[in-house]
Amino acid sequence: MVGIVLISHSPALAEGAAELARAMGVGKAVVEPAGGDVDGGLGTSIELVEHAVARADAGDGVLLLADLGSSVLTARTFIEDAEDAGDVAVLLADAPLVEGAVAAASMAATGAGLAAVRDAAEAARDHRKLR
Repeated sequence: MVGIVLISHSPALAEGAAELARAMGVGKAVVEPAGGDVDGGLGTSIELVEHAVARADAGDGVLLLADLGSSVLTARTFIEDAEDAGDVAVLLADAPLVEGAVAAASMAATGAGLAAVRDAAEAARDHRKLR
């Protein structure tokens, strides 16, 4: 199953969004938070992302979702390092954090592949538009 990691500047936001996504993923999806800095404050941490990816990886890849600018940079840096090491297939979704996480978890719970889980997360952006 594809794992999901939520990268946020806030530990509470990452944990809350992960809790919601897991519930909406019928408890099957593996959704791990990577929020805040290593001291538990606001910020981002590549170390926390590494640990969350290790927990989320079941062999089918891991999708990253990030909340703001430097968390996106942290995700991209992690992906570059992972590609160089050849350890795990990792993609970053261009998606809203909460809606994307819920959509990704729902898709991952079906056993879909990494690209389909990313596509589901990114499609969540369109469902949010007010017309």
